Amino acid sequence: MARRTGASRQRTVITPEGVALPFVLATRTARAAALVIDLGLIVTVMIVTTLTLIWLGRGIGLEGGAAINASKSRAIQALVIVWLIAMFLLRNAWFLFFELGPRGATPGKRLTGIRIAARGTERLTTEAVIARNIVRDIELFMPVVFIGGAFAAGSDTDVAGWAGAAWFAIFVLFPFFNRDALRCGDVIAGTWVVEASRRKLGEALSVSAPPSAADQAFTFTPEELAVYGEYELQTLERVLRDGRGPALDDVADAISRKIGRPFPYRAERVFLEAYYLQLRAHLEQGMRLGRRKADKYAA
Repeated sequence: MARRTGASRQRTVITPEGVALPFVLATRTARAAALVIDLGLIVTVMIVTTLTLIWLGRGIGLEGGAAINASKSRAIQALVIVWLIAMFLLRNAWFLFFELGPRGATPGKRLTGIRIAARGTERLTTEAVIARNIVRDIELFMPVVFIGGAFAAGSDTDVAGWAGAAWFAIFVLFPFFNRDALRCGDVIAGTWVVEASRRKLGEALSVSAPPSAADQAFTFTPEELAVYGEYELQTLERVLRDGRGPALDDVADAISRKIGRPFPYRAERVFLEAYYLQLRAHLEQGMRLGRRKADKYAA
């Protein structure tokens, strides 16, 4: 049963190099758990920040009443401004900060083993991450404000409260009415949430079979290796592991044209294995020197 469920979440995108790259969509349960974890962490940081600023306020005379002088008053106003900015950033920048990072995942997503990815053939863009998180305000926070306002007014049957509840329910149930479990933010931004491998970089970028002597038939220059990054290396690894003839031909031809290096007839796999091994060594050396190239678009 688990295998059938996993198969129903399998998706494939075709990279610009013409390679079929498979993904497994995250479950709705994992996405909900990640959101709950992130919201819990946000609230915790908010409480800690608030208590810290209150403690600082008391230290400069917050409890002094009318005796507070002008300098203390300005200091307290500054603390209030800091609190407002901190609350704004925690609510709005938490998801942006982590999802724009190299892992594409918030702490909640990392704990549940998922991450965001672009649904098309292009890499995940800053604009897409911003768009999906702006929509979260409409999906989650705005209806909560309406519901909270209704309860604050002392009536749980207030029109605004019921409207907010209906609004909230529509967006919460939206992922259950499409096969890719997309929320509205994903639809607008062109993203989806997929399962992320928990393997370390070195393990993820290793070919299972040991290199043969023929792999040394090609020697590539640093300029030829600098064309691609980690994303392309992982894609090349999948092609080599899959071992499909047409994919090997297409990728070898794409790399050959990109770097301006022809390869002998029927030597596609040797060419690709040699390029893979040398590209991996090139990227690992750069990482040891503090230089990381995420993909071919990175400088």
